[in-house]
Amino acid sequence: MALPTLLPIRDEDLPEFCRFLTENLSRERTADAWAQAFRQPWCRDKPNNGFLLRSEGRVVGGIGAIYADQTIRGQECRVCNITSWCVQDAFRAQSMRLAMAVTAQPGFHFTDLTPTAVVSKTLQFLKFKPMDERHGVFLNRPAAPLWRGGARIVTDPAGLEAILSPADARVWRDHRHLPWLRHLAVGREGAWCYIVWKPTRLRNIAGAMVLAASNPEEFLRYRIAVGSHLLLRHGLPYLRVETRLLPETQGYAKILSGYQNKVYRSDTLEPADISNLYTELVALDL
Repeated sequence: MALPTLLPIRDEDLPEFCRFLTENLSRERTADAWAQAFRQPWCRDKPNNGFLLRSEGRVVGGIGAIYADQTIRGQECRVCNITSWCVQDAFRAQSMRLAMAVTAQPGFHFTDLTPTAVVSKTLQFLKFKPMDERHGVFLNRPAAPLWRGGARIVTDPAGLEAILSPADARVWRDHRHLPWLRHLAVGREGAWCYIVWKPTRLRNIAGAMVLAASNPEEFLRYRIAVGSHLLLRHGLPYLRVETRLLPETQGYAKILSGYQNKVYRSDTLEPADISNLYTELVALDL
């Protein structure tokens, strides 16, 4: 059998590649839903959508890539988020060609935030580093209104656009079209923490999963007020957040562990710098 051809996934290849993912990776997601994830306008000059293997004219494997221009610690960074690595059994020996092709691209920091155990170990062979997988749970309770201390919570789009810093406003605009995400800012003039969250379930109890907080210290400062807002406005009795995203805190009601480690490869970034935004975690309703 001849070796399959390795090719970049162009925009015009997405319908075929995404049908392949639906048929071979997850039938719970339509090809259109897969394609929309790769079409996010987060990178000015994305090089591709990943790489695919083609044999006798048909797609037999591929590895997706979602690219984004991000501002991290005040620096412009180019991030390549690897996702949806899938190869048919007959061509499984060619899998590493895909991973090596995507990670050989210069100028990028690399992430994979939803790897399987096998993928995580394989990427660690390519010098990816695992991140702390634990989640911290905070219990929400009613609290005094923030305005008594001169602070407030803002959730309406016009209000967010008006108060967020230029960097946070850019993140807000990049993600506001995704219907499964929720947005709020907490704080006061000149010191806002922008928070992105989504509904989640823990032991079949609804809650809030905090995906990102632009200022972790301010998040912790106003955490009780945010929890009160989530409880009284949305009926959510807890919020959870990855411990890697926050400074050390003793305020958790419970620490959850046993999740698959997310992985990344970068010479300069730390785990707390790796955002859940601009990735498959938000481009798909996961």
